[in-house]
Amino acid sequence: MKILITTDWYAPSVNGVVTSVLNLEKKLREQGHQVRVLTLAQNRGSQWRQQGKHEGNVWYLPSVGAGKIYPGARSVWGAGREFAREMIAWKPDVVHSQCEFTTFWFARKIARATGARLLHTYHTVYEDYTHYFSPNRTFGKKAAAIFSRLVLGRVDGVIVPTVKVKRLLESYGVRRPIWTVPSGIDCGKFADARMERKERQPGAPLRLITVGRLAREKNLEELLIWLAGTKGSKYRLLVVGDGPYRPHLEALSERLGLGSRAEFAGMVSPEQVAAWYQKGDVFVCASRSETQGLTYLEALAAGLPAVCRADECLEGVILDGRNGWQYHNRTEFFDALEHLEDPQVYHHMALQARVSAARFDSERFADRILEVYRKAGAIRFLKETAVKEQTV
Repeated sequence: MKILITTDWYAPSVNGVVTSVLNLEKKLREQGHQVRVLTLAQNRGSQWRQQGKHEGNVWYLPSVGAGKIYPGARSVWGAGREFAREMIAWKPDVVHSQCEFTTFWFARKIARATGARLLHTYHTVYEDYTHYFSPNRTFGKKAAAIFSRLVLGRVDGVIVPTVKVKRLLESYGVRRPIWTVPSGIDCGKFADARMERKERQPGAPLRLITVGRLAREKNLEELLIWLAGTKGSKYRLLVVGDGPYRPHLEALSERLGLGSRAEFAGMVSPEQVAAWYQKGDVFVCASRSETQGLTYLEALAAGLPAVCRADECLEGVILDGRNGWQYHNRTEFFDALEHLEDPQVYHHMALQARVSAARFDSERFADRILEVYRKAGAIRFLKETAVKEQTV
């Protein structure tokens, strides 16, 4: 089967979209499918961004910065017609779009020219990001709904990572078929990293860790403020990641007097992420803006119980008293940490964390995505499947 994945974000950038795309691409290729990626030249040097290049199975469109829309965003520079013609000549069975901006319109053009099914994964709840493009939140939410209907009205089907997002799109008036498929992670690499873990000494305070992009909508101020209080004084927080809000958060940490109890590690490479989780004992997150939040799953796979602000996207993921807790306020946050200070409770929940993460392994993710392709009616794929079934 020929599968074209289009995305504005790709390695070496690090975010949830990139992680999802890389895991899907890897597993589809391991299953024998032909996969190509059409993306924007990001952190590959000025020549790449100016001219665009092709490397392996990835085509990089020339691009320019569009940070006024969203920090780190880029837009295509030049028509990119040559790359589009190459993809049309290749005749993909499925075009799977991962972003709603520049590369989406290439995906639509290629799908229309080849008759391929156009599927789209909706990764981002834009109404949680209205502060980037609108001073008025009510107007921003309406704009997000209109934009989502405009884009998704042009696809054959929509893939969402959680029921939370499915309900949201239905409330927007999206009428295309919507399939819920949680994004997958490579559980194996987190299990391997755990073999190198340095266990916490008896009686030592829990080491808290949060991983992800440092942006306003992630609500990290909440954790810093709470840890500066009396109840939080015994805990240390390791912040792994970078983003536009990092200077503000570091300044806040200094004003609160957290000192070395709040460490900002900055960006780490995807290859190192699994090892960095092992520097913590408990994963914490205060974000309300996640569609799924792959870092939750990564933390569980790393064997870390999770204490996270309650959110619809965590239904069936963070299970209170089993692999962590979802909190609604400061009291519940610290109650959860106090429970985890009991070694027996901690070790039981660490085990349950790893067990629960297995349901989201990338192997299962790829199988579920292939099932969506079948349901969406990828005609050439259905014929190939029928032939295989007859020969079994």
